[in-house]
Amino acid sequence: MTASTRPIAVYTDVDDTDPTPGIRLLEANGFEVRVLGTRDPDEIIAGAKDATVLLPGYAEIPRRVIEALPELKLIALMSMGFDYVDIAAATERGVWVTNVPGAATEEVATHALAILLASVRQLNFYTASANPTDWNDRAPAAPPRLSETTLGIIGLGKIGRELVRLAGPLFGEVVGYDPMLPDTPEARAELEALGVRRAELEEVRAAANVLSLHLPLTPQTERMVDAEFIAAMPRGSVLVNVSRGALVDHTALAAALDAGQLSGAALDVLEQEPPAADHPMLGREDVVLTPHIAYFSARTEIEYVRIQAQNAVALRLAGAPETPVNRPGA
Repeated sequence: MTASTRPIAVYTDVDDTDPTPGIRLLEANGFEVRVLGTRDPDEIIAGAKDATVLLPGYAEIPRRVIEALPELKLIALMSMGFDYVDIAAATERGVWVTNVPGAATEEVATHALAILLASVRQLNFYTASANPTDWNDRAPAAPPRLSETTLGIIGLGKIGRELVRLAGPLFGEVVGYDPMLPDTPEARAELEALGVRRAELEEVRAAANVLSLHLPLTPQTERMVDAEFIAAMPRGSVLVNVSRGALVDHTALAAALDAGQLSGAALDVLEQEPPAADHPMLGREDVVLTPHIAYFSARTEIEYVRIQAQNAVALRLAGAPETPVNRPGA
């Protein structure tokens, strides 16, 4: 096969990822591979005009980029979330979009538990006070005993259920809400085995001393955790978010923390990443904040890259990718 007839796969941005395993897999299956190293839409359009496959890292792929790439057949993402791609535009143009579902379920759930415990146990305060001068200092309020509190889960997908499996035994009760989970005998049996009491959103929100979000970002869920939502949570509760930053109104969250409505927040995601220097979640003793790293491990560092590239290989060899999030032409 000559170079001119080989399908072209283009990586947009690879800021903190080594794409080498993906490049090797693609080249071994007949692709010509380019790495642009940019999130700029105009540079992506210029560098991927003849691309069959686009492999973004964190670059947004809006309609204008999709419509400017006439050969495009697949946008292969390296994340579980896909809110930064215009799915409707891709589907209209006959372009598949894929993600990496389940690749980091264990890691994200484990990270959620880690930052949840750090927040509830006030580790920001107590690691700072572990010095000769402040050794006997105590935080303004004592932490609760977990076995006397309720864990709320909004979103009972793979990660939400894995968090229940890990954290459930520590809590007195676990309540969960997920409108997308079917109410079937199988689903009821699984939730019962995990120890989850299923309830409506309002009940979960009102009952949870620790509330963990496990939702995709959609027009319906964007900023769902606003001032009104937080006011309906138990006073002194903790909010956990390892999903998408834009689920939360962070100005409202800061106000609730200042007022004591919430005692803490444990966050791995913000609506803007990296955040501006004046972001209301930065530098707060009552916020445990990590830099969108919940997915990361020695295993996922390889698997994310492999699955992303494998979707392109599957499309070429089998006519359809392995983990699609849309169905163009259906």
